[in-house]
Amino acid sequence: MNSSSSIDWNLLLDSNNKVFKTISKWSKGSLTTRQVVDSVTFTEFSGEFRKLVRNHGTTYGRRLARKALRYRDELV
Repeated sequence: MNSSSSIDWNLLLDSNNKVFKTISKWSKGSLTTRQVVDSVTFTEFSGEFRKLVRNHGTTYGRRLARKALRYRDELV
């Protein structure tokens, strides 16, 4: 069951390669949250990313992103 705070990781990580790379860099700390927000502004991914940061904060959001990447075998 999905709650209103659940993140659609398929949208963020599987839909667009550029967004995938951006989220991957952000999860490792290479990009700031502001840089990611600026790069996904005016895309269908912006709401999902902002929801992640708004509901979980930057630190825990990065941890969740790394976890999602690990589940997809994309993060070593």
